[in-house]
Amino acid sequence: MDNFDIKDPKQAEGGRRRIEWANREMPVLWSIKERFKKERPLKGIRVAACLHVTSETANLMRTLAAGGADVVLTASNPLSTQDDVAASLVAHDEIPVFAIKGEDNVTYYKHLNAALDHKPHMTMDDGADLVGTIHKNRRDLLEEIVGGTEETTTGVIRLKAMAADGALEFPVVAVNDAMTKHFFDNRYGTGQSTIDGIVRATNILLAGKNFVVAGYGWCGRGLADRARGMGASVIVTEVDPLAALEAVMNGFRVMKMEDAVKVGDIFVTVTGDINVLDKHHFENMKDGAIIANSGHFNVEINIPALEEMAQEKRLVRPFVDQYDLPDGRQLHILGEGRLINLAAAEGHPASVMDMSFANQALSAEFMVKNADTLDNRVYSVPEEIDREIARLKLESMDIHVDTLTAEQEKYLNSWEEGT
Repeated sequence: MDNFDIKDPKQAEGGRRRIEWANREMPVLWSIKERFKKERPLKGIRVAACLHVTSETANLMRTLAAGGADVVLTASNPLSTQDDVAASLVAHDEIPVFAIKGEDNVTYYKHLNAALDHKPHMTMDDGADLVGTIHKNRRDLLEEIVGGTEETTTGVIRLKAMAADGALEFPVVAVNDAMTKHFFDNRYGTGQSTIDGIVRATNILLAGKNFVVAGYGWCGRGLADRARGMGASVIVTEVDPLAALEAVMNGFRVMKMEDAVKVGDIFVTVTGDINVLDKHHFENMKDGAIIANSGHFNVEINIPALEEMAQEKRLVRPFVDQYDLPDGRQLHILGEGRLINLAAAEGHPASVMDMSFANQALSAEFMVKNADTLDNRVYSVPEEIDREIARLKLESMDIHVDTLTAEQEKYLNSWEEGT
């Protein structure tokens, strides 16, 4: 196989060990893979996947291939690729990969288009870049596409906007909306891995610091909890009064970002929106402030504005850019404003991604079975898939739950019996 672009094929053996280690923590996906081997539900389906190229993703690619899919993988973020994993997928699984950690924007889109040259029947996105590129520049591919799946909040937002405008040309399953995805992946995965990335990049003590979380969705909830657990004093900023009220009731300080910047030591954006930290915020930040992002795209931080303000920019540690301002203050951006949990660390723990990628695999199967009956809109993961993944996860943990008796079922479904 010569249709790939990776950093170093010699890293393949190390990548295989990393993939196998992750597989130990992914029993749900493993059980799906074993069924897929027998049933081959994706036989003959070409899949283009634009996901973070990690050991967990590698196990998803292996599962899809076991189900008969012809898979190609490209990175959904220039800094999230694990080069040894990419090498292993090419060398040991003969899955074409187009991804190199640290690739520039031109190479990123070159790789994305290389994956689309595969002429997919199905897309698998983390941020909707594949879908967006197809609709803007590769419309010749639309005729053969039966549908797609989307992994993350930002991508779902973009896809729902496309559907509302009547621009979406094929159905997409919002994997992110499954309870076994966003509740666990976003809350527990993002919470832990973001702290991991910040600490690896900076080696700072979080205890006693003012830790500002921009956005109190599922990711923000998890991050705020984990930061408090490390001893930080957590401040939440929000635009949604319901989310802000929840943060207050959970014991966090809530304030406007324009007030938070005056006291914050560490800032993390997890909103999915643009310019959450902007020029007027940088102008009022404390000397030494650390700024990171765990939302999907680096647009949450207005880095071009900060670069215009700065007299000098220096890389002071791996993944830490220091911006020297005219008034003597120094601000620090981690991981170029990209996902810090993948730029400086290894992303979510495999046991969390086990459920997320089980949703991906089963949603792909659902799409193939039902493509002829689906409209061109965004669908939630069917509840029966969500519950089955939860059941499998509990089973793998040797945890058992009760079942309703016939009497209880009748009572819950009847209006005739009173209290």
